[in-house]
Amino acid sequence: MLPQNDLTFGLVGRKLGHSWSPQIHEMLGSAPYSLVELEPQEVEGFLRGGSWQGLNVTIPYKAVAAQVADQTSERVRRLGVANTLVRRPDGTIFAENTDVLGFSWMLERFCRNSLCAEACEALRGAKALVLGSGGASQAVQMALRETSANVVVISRSGEERYETILERHADARLIVNATPVGMYPNCPATPIEPDVLQKMDDLAGVLDVVYNPERTGICLAAERLGIPSESGLAMLVSQAFWSSRLFQREALDDSLVETIEKDLRSRMRNIVLIGMPGAGKTTSGRQLARLLKRPFVDLDDAFELEVGSSPAEFIRSKGEASFRRRESEIAASYAERSGFVIACGGGIVTRPENYDLLHQNGTLVYLDRPIDALSTSGRPISQNRGVAELARERGPLYESWADLRLGCTGSPAGDAAAIASELGLTH
Repeated sequence: MLPQNDLTFGLVGRKLGHSWSPQIHEMLGSAPYSLVELEPQEVEGFLRGGSWQGLNVTIPYKAVAAQVADQTSERVRRLGVANTLVRRPDGTIFAENTDVLGFSWMLERFCRNSLCAEACEALRGAKALVLGSGGASQAVQMALRETSANVVVISRSGEERYETILERHADARLIVNATPVGMYPNCPATPIEPDVLQKMDDLAGVLDVVYNPERTGICLAAERLGIPSESGLAMLVSQAFWSSRLFQREALDDSLVETIEKDLRSRMRNIVLIGMPGAGKTTSGRQLARLLKRPFVDLDDAFELEVGSSPAEFIRSKGEASFRRRESEIAASYAERSGFVIACGGGIVTRPENYDLLHQNGTLVYLDRPIDALSTSGRPISQNRGVAELARERGPLYESWADLRLGCTGSPAGDAAAIASELGLTH
């Protein structure tokens, strides 16, 4: 923790290792911005003391933030929690809840883009289910009620429970996940099973306040059903925007929200290379990681480090089915992270569950090399079944999984440059 006198702006919480707030506030101009991890007994003294200019406060300290303030906004008075504190020139502390403003911004854009109407028009009188009843839920509820939506809070106990959603609320138009279910590193997970969503014929959208991973479990489920969905990065950036305006005591250009959101998505999204064995995923991936200055992992190399034998040796000794199970476990441990270049084994697409693992935080790139240029050396499955048969089996899967298909250029450096260009990652 920084000494109080060295802190200008920052985020206060208990565990903050996953936070993207410093990058966002640097782009907004409210920097230097530090992460301050405190135990409960330290919080009140820290908030009242020091020479900080502006603070964001996250769980579990939002109620304390509201209590220490000398003056609060109407939102804070109604909710009893604050996520933004500003020290005024006279030393007094003002508290605001920019989570409400951030979710309102995200909701309005989602309704315009996905429901083709302003939020008040799209949701007036419609049923909106809010999953969870904690601090994030309170902010979401307030924003939804401002649109005149019929808000129903679903929790683990009480009359409105997850088990009765279909019985009581199959007519809901919108679902918002305001729980931490599905948040990194416990992802992808969803508070509502896909078969429940499938039976909700009037459901027009799914939102999630969780921003990491980019596509949460409930958003992945909605995507498979063709239901518009969005996770919480826009809310994160927008609430930071409103906080930064208060910190700096000046107006900021509204266009910053989408600019920063787009920048974060491009930097944090994994680039996942799929394709036939011998297509050059490893060599091209290394070149791409070097070009973009990102960490690189080859899942076959990671398998060998984890298990102690190469994939080829493991398949020969224990069979392909056993290998695929372990491969999925290792893929999950890397795909839940952000900003990687990941080279997958050729058979990763043979297990459908791997798609969600890779897609939750990644852009999937199919590296397509002609069959006659593929090597089978050291590849027992290719040797046993033949490259042509594998291509017939896996080709449609690569096509359906891929966000981008790239014909190999003839060199790893050329492939890397082409991928970066196609994804808009070159300057």
